[in-house]
Amino acid sequence: MGFTFNGTTSKSMGVLTKMTTENRVPDLNNYTIEIAGKNGLLDLGSTLSERIIEISCLIPPKKTDAALLAAKDAVVDWLNPDRDVCALILDTEPERVYYARLQAGVAFSKVARHSSEFDLTFFCPDPFGYAIDDEVFEITKEGADTVTRKLGNTSSDPVYLLRGTIDSSSSSHITIITNNSELNIAGAGLAAAEIFVVDTDKMTAYVTDSDGNNLRNGLPYIEELNFPTLAVGDNSVIVECGNATFTSLTIQAKSRWR
Repeated sequence: MGFTFNGTTSKSMGVLTKMTTENRVPDLNNYTIEIAGKNGLLDLGSTLSERIIEISCLIPPKKTDAALLAAKDAVVDWLNPDRDVCALILDTEPERVYYARLQAGVAFSKVARHSSEFDLTFFCPDPFGYAIDDEVFEITKEGADTVTRKLGNTSSDPVYLLRGTIDSSSSSHITIITNNSELNIAGAGLAAAEIFVVDTDKMTAYVTDSDGNNLRNGLPYIEELNFPTLAVGDNSVIVECGNATFTSLTIQAKSRWR
């Protein structure tokens, strides 16, 4: 197998790779309470912690020590953790991307003349793998609609891009109800050329122009901070207007795998 990190493939780096261990289920954070006089613990459930991806690598024999050193230097620069998390795509999972950085240093071991092997441990603070070609849904009319996620195997935190006009009065609003979770945007002073963006993963909202330039904070215009999720399969989406004009709602699914 091979992999791509920060847009560069292991093959182009001249590195041979293998993965002998697959951590298919990320580490768990378990929440419990110890009750006096009771055996065991009270289980309060768990959440996913970070994902660890381990890859063994080999630099094949070079002609000289200088050539081997140059190959090592290139690998170190490629994996530089100062860049923070970068896209990591495994050849065995070509449809999804993880966001990772090195968890620890890289130690090279000599295996033959002018050749070295080394192990990589990638740390993914976000344990999910995301769809490279994400699902995007477009709603252009008020009322009830259904969006169907076909990718991934767990709920996702979508990004909503709302276009329309909402004046600055509290009675002017557009409400988006996703699977009974209500997101009411009121008094936003949204112009026809602007976009109201709701990023449910980051739990934030903001207004941009048509070029994507951030104009102002959108959170003050959301009555209750209900950030919806999308399930795998069918999702109900209802758009309602009051003294406002709805143009379109684009939903970036952010489909993902656990």
